[in-house]
Amino acid sequence: MNEGERAKHDVNDYPRGESSGYELVVVSGDALRVCALPVGNVRLGRAEDNDVRIDHESVSRWHAVLRVGDALVIEDLGAANGTFVPARKRQIDPGQTRELRRLVRESAEVMVGDTLMLGAVSGAVRRVLPVPATVVSLSPVASPAPDVVGHGAAMLQVRAQAELAARASISVLVLGETGVGKEVMARTIHERSPRAGHPFLALNCSAFGEQLLEGELFGYERGAFTGAVEARPGLFEAADGGTVFLDEVGELTPPTQAKLLRVLEARTVMRLGGRKPRAIDVRFVAATNRNLDAAVESGAFRRDLFYRLNGLSLTIPPLRERPTELAPLARGFVELACRELDRPPLHLSDDAMAALAAHAWPGNVRELRNAMERAVVLCLGEVIEPLHLPQVVANAAAPAGLRPEPALEADSAEREPELDADRYAAQLTELEKARIVSALKQTGGNQTEAAKVLGMARRTLISRLEALELPRPRKGNR
Repeated sequence: MNEGERAKHDVNDYPRGESSGYELVVVSGDALRVCALPVGNVRLGRAEDNDVRIDHESVSRWHAVLRVGDALVIEDLGAANGTFVPARKRQIDPGQTRELRRLVRESAEVMVGDTLMLGAVSGAVRRVLPVPATVVSLSPVASPAPDVVGHGAAMLQVRAQAELAARASISVLVLGETGVGKEVMARTIHERSPRAGHPFLALNCSAFGEQLLEGELFGYERGAFTGAVEARPGLFEAADGGTVFLDEVGELTPPTQAKLLRVLEARTVMRLGGRKPRAIDVRFVAATNRNLDAAVESGAFRRDLFYRLNGLSLTIPPLRERPTELAPLARGFVELACRELDRPPLHLSDDAMAALAAHAWPGNVRELRNAMERAVVLCLGEVIEPLHLPQVVANAAAPAGLRPEPALEADSAEREPELDADRYAAQLTELEKARIVSALKQTGGNQTEAAKVLGMARRTLISRLEALELPRPRKGNR
């Protein structure tokens, strides 16, 4: 099926179903994105009507369909730059597996952890690891992670304070830069408290609208508004006996601050349409990367709410101030990603560790986890090298001239899988050249029409002609 034929198909040809327990990890350049996969057929491509939109010039408008069920099957939709899956060939040398790529002609079965190629974009299907049944969240719950709270010297005092706070019902305010692990700290406090057997409710305060606050947090009675055909408890009631985590609490609007203050003071909620308040027993942990002291002084944040939330404050240092925790965190994230992808354990090379140590990590632990997940998807061998890391991380290492070069007599078998990746890249380039030449021949050298056949803009085609050093058709043949 070519793209012209695919464009005629209705969106309903590819139905979406219930959650499959799988996720698709998409790596494009330095960016990594995780998409939940429902049971059924999931369309992948550059067009906006795809289930998973991949905005990259090497990806066709309707590139492929991933069929998710008892088995995982990828179907190519006549993509200009092809869809590739592992060939599953083995070397003669025992114990050495080579992951060569083969072009999907129509469809092919894929396994969890396989590195797929859609044009120049990498992807892999991974399992969604289970989370405790007591976890409740308005946003998707992240997979279990290594102990982001940390054991380094910079964290000892913070951990000691958190242990003391966990035993009481005092409100806790967790401070720190974006990505340092504030929610993990909140979960740790909950899990080590007497409330551990009850729900943990994580709320992103930046997403609070008035309707969400009233209906979702406080609940409503039957007939409270059109469509309220039965009474429904709010999330605060559902978390009774547990912990409510208010992330990005500094983003609350003044009206929402006032409503939250009433809950904190009275420990009651009033359902929409209700006549009497309902008591709740919850413990509040809040977090922010903003300077709440300054916000209070400027009037942007209520002073009385700040005092209610700030029974005890914990400040998590940024990752750059916790150098001894970098290596164990990185290895932990690699191990987790390998488990999710059903892959054998991977190792970080000395050069990769040097690059990690040299990077400043402005995105903190969240950025590190993203980098390690990306590396696991891209690594075809057994060792993660700097070439698998985001460019901004790989470039942070000392210049090559200041570091010893790898020994020439190093075991070539260890580097063989990376040669496979180079071979694949060369094959992909030749395939792209052939596709472009064929399209130009088919359209008599008309670049506009050839671009339509290839599923790309004319300017993109011209850019690819120049990059691939292919001659542009004469002006008269356009």
